Amino acid sequence: MTHHRSDEILVAGGGIGGLATALACARAGRRVRVLERSGEFAEIGAGLQLAPNATRILDRLGVLERVVAAGVLPERLVFNDALTGARLTHLDLGERFRRRYGGPYVVLHRSDLLDILLEACREHGVLLDNDRHVTAVADNADGVTVTCADGTSYQAALAVAADGLRSGLRTLLSADEPVCSGYVAYRGAVPIEQVGARSALTDVVVWFGPGLHLVQYPLRGGTVYNQVAVFRSPRYAAGHADWGLPDELDEAFSVTCEQVRAAVPALWRDRRWPMSDREPIGDWVAGRTALLGDAAHPMLQYLAQGACQAIEDAAALADAVGRHLPPGQDEAAAVDKALRAYAAERVPRTARVQRTARVWGDIWHVDGLARDLRNALFSRREAGDFTDTDWLYGPAGPKESTHA
Repeated sequence: MTHHRSDEILVAGGGIGGLATALACARAGRRVRVLERSGEFAEIGAGLQLAPNATRILDRLGVLERVVAAGVLPERLVFNDALTGARLTHLDLGERFRRRYGGPYVVLHRSDLLDILLEACREHGVLLDNDRHVTAVADNADGVTVTCADGTSYQAALAVAADGLRSGLRTLLSADEPVCSGYVAYRGAVPIEQVGARSALTDVVVWFGPGLHLVQYPLRGGTVYNQVAVFRSPRYAAGHADWGLPDELDEAFSVTCEQVRAAVPALWRDRRWPMSDREPIGDWVAGRTALLGDAAHPMLQYLAQGACQAIEDAAALADAVGRHLPPGQDEAAAVDKALRAYAAERVPRTARVQRTARVWGDIWHVDGLARDLRNALFSRREAGDFTDTDWLYGPAGPKESTHA
């Protein structure tokens, strides 16, 4: 079966980036269809951090109020030494932070954000097709043809590849493969009473040590506690196929302080997440198809920017389509101009975030003299110093925003 809509935008992938893109384009007056390979729209994982560079956009998309209601507004981002338990520094996330960056810092469950975006997409007429695994896209005289594994095909004006870290559509532009960091994450989002040792419910807390870290914060109004434990696997370094197993988790965290050790038993043991990214690539556009989100710029989690950057992509793509591709004008040249404008804006920005995330992870995980120097530098930092976050969270540099 072939679906013909020459004015339609097709989004391959119904995760956070795909749905945010669909919503942004639909709100701008475009007809949008999302093709999701799974039988339902769902997120696997636990907690998610949304910094102001994303919440400003969610506000523009009309969903921030729902996001805040489903999540928690932490007061501080706290960094501790995982071995000694010593407090090193914190970033104040309160009113001054929100004024500076024009939006709040929110933590919430990934599935809650996906449900909010899904509901908003339905409200704005986005077509949502499940069990549609996109396997190919091809330009033609009238647009782009998107083909799915079950033989279904769609004709549209342009396609957005938002199909994740292991994107099949990225092969249109690059033969690269994900780069494994040798680190693995264990997560757990459990009822608050099941956590043996937790930090203040007003904080997002990072405990870091040599080759490991633990992140903790509340979800769903403080009824759920989210934890992520990450460590470097010796078995991966030794070339073993079965690496990052629970015994390595316990061994890695056995050297940490009592509060960190006490948190580990609340983690889920039946699933682990090897941590991978890819090298930045300089082109995201192949004909009438553009990459977005993890398909374009998968990154390590140390800056908590994976979803945030996908949301930035969504807004940039919708803006570029609005500027260069008004409804009814879907010629190849106009599509190319819109997609090239989107990529030109986003490629340098996301490459910087990808590379900085790697460096930030290295800083977290140092040992010996480097750890001593890091701790000394962190301890001297002023809590209200935004020097290192302006480039990431700010809309246009360090100026104070007038928005709450």
